Amino acid sequence: MANLNMLVPVGILFVVAAIALSLGADVVSNVQGDQVAGTYAHNVSGYGLDGMQELASWIPTIALVVAAAIIIGIVVRFLGN
Repeated sequence: MANLNMLVPVGILFVVAAIALSLGADVVSNVQGDQVAGTYAHNVSGYGLDGMQELASWIPTIALVVAAAIIIGIVVRFLGN
């Protein structure tokens, strides 16, 4: 049987993912700032930064889906007993 203590790793995963995306975006932004505008490296780092920002924008949606699944699971578990 699952219990709420098993949710701690999920919470830690979201915190680590948010920190990693934040630091990664900062690093890519600094790398892009060191490149000459219009060069291939500048464009690639710009696309990487755009991709990281797009992925980071999905974290609240993913967290909402996980929270809804947990709540539905708890409700079904207690109504099933």
